[in-house]
Amino acid sequence: MRYAKTYISGLAYELAPNVVTSSELERRVEPVYNALRFQAGQLEALTGIRERRWWDPGFKLSEGAARAGRKALAKAGVDAADLGVLIYAGVCRESSEPATACAVADKLGVGRDCAVHDLSNACLGVMSGMVDAANRIELGQIRAGLVVSCESAREINEAMIESMLETPTMERFKLSIATLTGGSGAVGVVLTDGGFAGARKGPRLLGGALSAAPRHWDLCRWERDFMRTDAPAVLKHGLELARLTWENFLSVTGWSAEELDKTICHQVGAPHAEAMLQACGLSREKDFPTYEFLGNMGTVSLPLTAALADERGFLEAGDKVALMGIGSGLNCMMLGAEW
Repeated sequence: MRYAKTYISGLAYELAPNVVTSSELERRVEPVYNALRFQAGQLEALTGIRERRWWDPGFKLSEGAARAGRKALAKAGVDAADLGVLIYAGVCRESSEPATACAVADKLGVGRDCAVHDLSNACLGVMSGMVDAANRIELGQIRAGLVVSCESAREINEAMIESMLETPTMERFKLSIATLTGGSGAVGVVLTDGGFAGARKGPRLLGGALSAAPRHWDLCRWERDFMRTDAPAVLKHGLELARLTWENFLSVTGWSAEELDKTICHQVGAPHAEAMLQACGLSREKDFPTYEFLGNMGTVSLPLTAALADERGFLEAGDKVALMGIGSGLNCMMLGAEW
């Protein structure tokens, strides 16, 4: 996929207020550690995650998404009434029906001609939403679109901790590690055709590549109050898919690995980050990690990391930037932008 007239005009986030350390989570499962004869510090050692954030109990996902969306619109200099599509792309949703996007749209005050819907694609949700909005812009159907997401790890972590205490086995611990990396946050991404008077154009979205390996759909599943992940298998097969996607990505963008300036990856943890960059022949110096203090925020992780990297001056004008994501399913997507 290639784009000629789509810009990432607004990128913003909302951080959850409650910091939860890995050591705090370990104290809550101390009976499990005792039963398995584990020493404290295993969670951080295995994942590289020191802390993550949680929303307050009962916090509305649509509120977090609306806050981030409102900030993204302000950065872009675009009014909610100018939006042609609003997509809520989180794994976490307020209900099966209606779409969480409807509550967000109501809070933001979008116009009647704005398409409003949810989109689900595991941790690739926001990236998939960006492609949806970009396609509409390229076709001339809309001039601006907003993709939002809000993820909450509190509820699934509380349930997982309870499950681990009920069944303190090595097998349950292995299946629980990925869940305990989860963090909470919200993000908003505004894409435009770059033609709004007085508005910010922002980085140009050039295109990208995607690959799927649906035969591995059962490796990571979240069902109601329980999530299980075969982390080693997800890493192994995810890297195979990433290598294939990376080759296609370079072909589409016309870039080489050497001329790529910066990378923003989906934030799972230290082992995944190291393996992902190594598989694509990329250096850590070009990457901007956030997992140590924010954990894995699902769909929010990659765009929020990009927003922080931009805010802190890591992403500079003219940089060739690769946005690299992998999600359960398995699916992989990489998008290229010129900052």
